[in-house]
Amino acid sequence: MLAVQGSKTYGTLGAFLKRSIDLAGSIIGLTLLSPLLLAIAILIKCDSSGPAIFVQRRIGGGGKEFAFYKFRSMYSDCGEGVHQDYMMRLIAAGSGDGLRGKNGCFKMEDDPRVTGLGRFLRKTSLDELPQLINVLKGEMSLVGPRPAIRYEVESYEPWHMRRLSVLPGITGLWQVSGRSEKNFHGMIASDLEYIDNWSIWLDLKIILKTFLVIFNTRGAW
Repeated sequence: MLAVQGSKTYGTLGAFLKRSIDLAGSIIGLTLLSPLLLAIAILIKCDSSGPAIFVQRRIGGGGKEFAFYKFRSMYSDCGEGVHQDYMMRLIAAGSGDGLRGKNGCFKMEDDPRVTGLGRFLRKTSLDELPQLINVLKGEMSLVGPRPAIRYEVESYEPWHMRRLSVLPGITGLWQVSGRSEKNFHGMIASDLEYIDNWSIWLDLKIILKTFLVIFNTRGAW
């Protein structure tokens, strides 16, 4: 577990309400979406060899590591070297625009590791749905900063670490206010703004805006 200073507390009532929304949302979501989840899993298995669910170690609230779930969108024999190299350059660039792609987004373009079906799943954010299991288990929240990979965190500046003071989320302020169009420092700033101004109403607002952003798939996360 990583040491994280300045851990955020929501207060007893706030924590209870946030967890209640997370439980209700994850249970309802997994129940209603179960046919879709099964269909996506079958399509992934038919599209390319490998497991339907991609499991990766991520850094969660308070620096705790956990098993993070996504639908697999890449070929199963791909390593993390390409993404790690990109993230190191993105973090090093900080507030710079040097890595902005031709579509105006800070994200890897034409990634050869991604399958044809995987591109669709990423564009529509359907690959994120298994994280409802992480929410149900209490490892993630519906709303919060995106969970980081250890090699990202090892390159953080001290002020970046405060984004790890709360549970990570499936969606968050960054995703509904620019998503991949923001540079790395912009993403961190959005996460800290969320942490500093958290309320149940902000969570509900972000959840509602997330559905609108998903239908506008530009810069999908």
